[in-house]
Amino acid sequence: MVQFDPRLFLPTAEDLPDSDDTPVDNELQLLVPMLLRAILALNWDDRLDWFLGVNMGLYYQPGLPAIVPDGFLSLGVPRYQAEGKLRLSYLLWQENMVPQWVLEVVSRTPGGEYTDKLALYAEIGVRYYLIYNPDYFKRDKHDVFELYRLEQGRYVRQSGNPIWMPELNLAIGSELGTQDRLPREWLYWYDQQGQRLPAPGNVIQQERQRAEQERQRAEQAEQKLQTLLDRLRQSGINPDEL
Repeated sequence: MVQFDPRLFLPTAEDLPDSDDTPVDNELQLLVPMLLRAILALNWDDRLDWFLGVNMGLYYQPGLPAIVPDGFLSLGVPRYQAEGKLRLSYLLWQENMVPQWVLEVVSRTPGGEYTDKLALYAEIGVRYYLIYNPDYFKRDKHDVFELYRLEQGRYVRQSGNPIWMPELNLAIGSELGTQDRLPREWLYWYDQQGQRLPAPGNVIQQERQRAEQERQRAEQAEQKLQTLLDRLRQSGINPDEL
């Protein structure tokens, strides 16, 4: 694991670039981690001890450029900095916490996800490293979904879908779903029993369905009442006089 010498001058986030100026080359690199962050924001609404960065510079060693994962999760750090200040970058020597989970979504341009990045995340000490490769897995001769766990300094491929990560008290997996009106395979968080955590879009859709069902029930009740009143009038009974 990377060690820091406290006698060195350690730069702050304001001293360092907050981007590598390299654009993502496929929209999925943003949509997948943003969905995962939104799910946690919904299900961990009462927690402020986590941070999920999306396409953010992760500085792991003073003097070296940042690595920019598509997504990373750190538990045990403030979700927001003091006075609600937002992070420019994630600096290990300021946060004092290595992200426990990192996501790389493979794009058209190979980025060393299975080689250089894998070795670097192991050196940093990231416990879980997820490589998601839905579009180029045949080219790369890998599976679509590969989760690795750091064991004695080396990454060991984990099996299953979803896969439980006890240090995070979360499971990660993939399945077909519809998000932002786009039906496809997505990454989702799950609980220990393998139940998928609700996503905001799904909750909104459920609420819309519930509201529509309530509207239909109210409409049916109104129709039944009107039918009863009409029958009373046909029988010579004025409902207004009852």
